[in-house]
Amino acid sequence: MVVPLLLLGTLGVQLFAEPQLRSIEAKASWLAQRRRSVVTGAALLSIVGRLLLLPLAPVPIPSIHDEYSQLLACDTFAHGRLANPHHPMWLFFDTFHVLQHPTYSSIFPPATGAVLALGQLLGHPWIGVLLSAALMSSAIAWALLGWLPARWALLGSLLAILRVDWMSYWVDSYWGGTVAAIGGALVIGALPRLARTPTVMNSLLMGAGAALLANSRPVEGFLFCLGVGAIFYFRLFPRRSGSLQEHGKRSWLRRFLPAAVVLLCAVAFMGYYNWRVTGSALLFPHVLYHREHWRLGIFVWQKIKPPLVYDNGQFTQFFTAWNYTEFVQRSWIRRLVTKSHNGWNFFLGPACSIPLVMLPWLLRDRRTRSLCFLTLWCGVWALLVIWFEPHYIAGLTACLFVLLVQLIRHLRQWKFKGWPIGIFCSRLIVILALARVVTPGAEAVHPPVHGWNLARARIVAELRRLPRKSLVIVRYAPDHDPAHEWVYNAADIDGAKVIWAREIPGRDIKPLLDYFPDRQIWVVNADQIPVNIQPYIWNTGVRTTSP
Repeated sequence: MVVPLLLLGTLGVQLFAEPQLRSIEAKASWLAQRRRSVVTGAALLSIVGRLLLLPLAPVPIPSIHDEYSQLLACDTFAHGRLANPHHPMWLFFDTFHVLQHPTYSSIFPPATGAVLALGQLLGHPWIGVLLSAALMSSAIAWALLGWLPARWALLGSLLAILRVDWMSYWVDSYWGGTVAAIGGALVIGALPRLARTPTVMNSLLMGAGAALLANSRPVEGFLFCLGVGAIFYFRLFPRRSGSLQEHGKRSWLRRFLPAAVVLLCAVAFMGYYNWRVTGSALLFPHVLYHREHWRLGIFVWQKIKPPLVYDNGQFTQFFTAWNYTEFVQRSWIRRLVTKSHNGWNFFLGPACSIPLVMLPWLLRDRRTRSLCFLTLWCGVWALLVIWFEPHYIAGLTACLFVLLVQLIRHLRQWKFKGWPIGIFCSRLIVILALARVVTPGAEAVHPPVHGWNLARARIVAELRRLPRKSLVIVRYAPDHDPAHEWVYNAADIDGAKVIWAREIPGRDIKPLLDYFPDRQIWVVNADQIPVNIQPYIWNTGVRTTSP
């Protein structure tokens, strides 16, 4: 019902307020000429707009395995460490996407955790998410200004804020793609600038972008930069040759030296980080975790391992049963369609798909043909990975919005029997994108869900108000959903006010209770409704009293 009303409203404005619309667009074009204002304004709009939307989407409460793991990295870095020592009671604390040995650490690359750590030092990890989203918006605006006329770059910046910033899981969670999107935008934005007037600053920015990709999405970032390298190769070494061209080659190589130095420092840091976490500079934490826990490979052509044996019953259910059903028993065509739909729905959606009718014109456009190649290259690899979430291709974000705006530019020239239908469609796209955010009940509005994660947060808040420290034993039912994992802890487990541990059937829990003799011991039946904490009863007595 909302979309037809918006369609009729846009048509009415188009018919009766054309001069006013052209005046608004002229003022936007005037504003876009202030390029620095566009870049800084994108960051301010990102922050202010998201804060105004807090009544609709409050500060997120983590619920995904990846979020808790990223928050562990956040807490570790905020305490000035790259990894935490192996805990003697690790078996009771073992959980998804967290290494327990040789160190107690997150399995993910460090860039996102570092951003969250900055937020924690400022008061809350979500502040880091908010700041990274703002920097992402600025980086995308800067990238678009390198490829497009200023007024079109302004439009693309607005659409990017509406699609991937406000009200998306990238800013409404702790596992989004803002850091990788910043890296990709810096690389894409530096590409045309280095082609026109190579400068040390642009080279440094490209190196910084590649470093962010390497420390947030290393595999996807490598493939992305490989595609960018191919584009540079064909620009740097054209078929024609000559003395002037040879001089130009030497000049370009000198300009790329700063980027190479930055990237070399990033690679050295990655090796040092791996060594501190896994004990080997060449062994990534995620690779080590994958070897020890996963039956499935990374890519679709890899063979499935035989079922593994876990002490943790939830691991058995998740890695052996749930993942096999989700990713193996489904046909490859169905997985392909699901991945494509998820990516399309996040970055484009129905409104921003309108310009796709101009795709043949885009493919013939020499200005952006290289970005079409880059998108296709990265998209094919993304489809060959077993798992997919939109933040896996976050490095492509700026590239996608450059192509989207170029499509709109072609669309705007479209006329039907003299009627400027393309102008009408371009304005409709902006109105629908705005409506997605501000309309009650719209796609982007995610009201709080009163689920297990809210119950867990409530229990943590209650226990932190008690004078004594607490140890909470989590008891799961045999059919527990492994996606609802309660056992996650801070970086300093022994010093935490609240510790979460799992009850393992058949495993004596006495060593754990003896290790924490000064704590109040509680039990949570995670599958009970409503979920509440109770004093833990062990053997002959009640170890604690209720608050």
